[in-house]
Amino acid sequence: MDKFDRAILDSLQTDCTRSVADIAERIGLGSTACWRRIQKLEETGIIDRRVALLNPQRLNVSVSVFAAIRTNQHNAAWLEQFHSAVGDLPEVVECYRMAGDTDYLLRIVVADIAGYDAVYKQLISIPGITDVSSSFAMEQIKFTTGLPLRYASFGG
Repeated sequence: MDKFDRAILDSLQTDCTRSVADIAERIGLGSTACWRRIQKLEETGIIDRRVALLNPQRLNVSVSVFAAIRTNQHNAAWLEQFHSAVGDLPEVVECYRMAGDTDYLLRIVVADIAGYDAVYKQLISIPGITDVSSSFAMEQIKFTTGLPLRYASFGG
């Protein structure tokens, strides 16, 4: 990973619809060299996928809820069941296994409190969940899908 790869990644994180020619011009590379680098970044999995970011307000899912999940189950079968159940809930947009008092932290997007209540009822129906504590975001201060690139190592 060199400065050109980082510049390509920075450009694509900002707008993945930019043409290869536009990116090449911005970073000072020829189009063919830039295209080859993008292909390599995709082949190595550094570029995982290209997506469109949707506006939650326009899609009426502007309420973000953070649900802290606790369980008394920590066996492989239960983990698989939980992961499947959470995966089947489209309102759950992020799920993390945590260290500490909380076992899982979910970010859930819904239209309103009634929408969250429906998701909550689905969550508490999962066997083995002992507690669901919810916090509602009042204001989103920062949101980005861009990753910091300064930690990406040169040469590999």
